Amino acid sequence: MTVDAETLLVLQAPEWRRRAEAHAQRVDAWTAPRLERAQRGEKHPVDDFLFTYYPTRPGQLRRWHPGLGVALADADELAHDAAYRLVDIDGVRCAVVDPQRFARRRDGLAWVEGLVRTTGERPARLGCFGLHEWAMVYGLEQDEVRHESWPLRLPPAQIRDVVDTQGVHCTHYDAFRFFTPDAVLRNDCAPTRATQPELDQPGCLHATMDLYKWTAKYVELVGSDLVADCFALAREARRLDMEAAPYDLAALGYEPIRIETPDGRAEYVRRQRDLMTAAAPLRKRTAAALAAALHAVDTTTQPTQPIPFTGPLSG
Repeated sequence: MTVDAETLLVLQAPEWRRRAEAHAQRVDAWTAPRLERAQRGEKHPVDDFLFTYYPTRPGQLRRWHPGLGVALADADELAHDAAYRLVDIDGVRCAVVDPQRFARRRDGLAWVEGLVRTTGERPARLGCFGLHEWAMVYGLEQDEVRHESWPLRLPPAQIRDVVDTQGVHCTHYDAFRFFTPDAVLRNDCAPTRATQPELDQPGCLHATMDLYKWTAKYVELVGSDLVADCFALAREARRLDMEAAPYDLAALGYEPIRIETPDGRAEYVRRQRDLMTAAAPLRKRTAAALAAALHAVDTTTQPTQPIPFTGPLSG
């Protein structure tokens, strides 16, 4: 592997270890409560979501990666890490992320880069009012819902009436696929994995939460600082998601957004817009980091035998 030392930021051991520890401490504030709840056999419908729905484990989230363009001096412990290679820079043994190690995941990376980039370029659709969570319990009784430990704050018949009256306008496949069969017919589109790049848009809470999923998937290339920033925003998106849901989470300190009322719908749109505004620079950072990663993979690898690509989750 050829290394251009002039394009690398070389971090000496005390500095990169300090950054790694600061990242671990930041993440511990999120992961420690999750691990403690798991030991007690407790579930949290808001704070557990990012750990149960997405595949990154707390220990993986806690580990710090600098991303492309950074060399870690005296990091021999990374010699056996598949994402890294040890190189000599001005007589100092350094660890750098090796884009060649991601050649077999290139098509998946390109798919995600295109998805994040086009999502940010697409006009936002506001006014879904978070009814995707209502569509997930549409026609169900209390003992049939996903978060069965938490009571519905409205009776099932009233939940059905709200959905029927407002309609459902969900563009995100990974929310739509959890709709009850009857609710599927009430959505104004039928998202699929194949149409995701055409439908994801920046007003969608789930598209914002997915910034965490995609950066975590390529954390070695984009760096853990970006992943942690995306995780922090995803927590805010999940909070809004569940405050607008038909569950009663008052015991956990969450005041419901009563989207069954005009005032509640107005509040939801305001909060949705605020979240979209906060996500915009993070989405740009993510798109730029993924584009840089794709460029690095394309320019530092030799042609290899193509590997069948089966979708964004398999790369």
